[in-house]
Amino acid sequence: MPPFGKFFLAGLLLAVIGWGGLAVLFVYTLPYLGPRWLFFFLFMMALTGTALPMAGFLNLRFPSIPPVEGGIVVRQAIWVGIYGCLLAWLQLGKILNLAVAIFLAIGFILIEYFLRLRERARFQPKGRGNE
Repeated sequence: MPPFGKFFLAGLLLAVIGWGGLAVLFVYTLPYLGPRWLFFFLFMMALTGTALPMAGFLNLRFPSIPPVEGGIVVRQAIWVGIYGCLLAWLQLGKILNLAVAIFLAIGFILIEYFLRLRERARFQPKGRGNE
């Protein structure tokens, strides 16, 4: 697993650009089509950047077999960004409620669980004749 500092710096950069961009977007634009898509882009960056150090810390604190790689931590942070953007999108259409949010969260958790299960099934430790 890459060092935690790399996740922290990448997450900090994404979060500053995302949250700062959202602040500028809210203050200086009107909610037309272009700024609306920019909102989703910046919101994705902000949530992913905020979740990246947390995902890195949790994977460092609770190791698994096979050990996680950097791409897995980034994928888990991206799930948080996608989930948040999906909730915002559903809220715009006024179809978001607690049940939908919970079922979406369960769905994303199950997808990540099955991806990790697939990686665990393909894992072959070094030193067993497959070097």
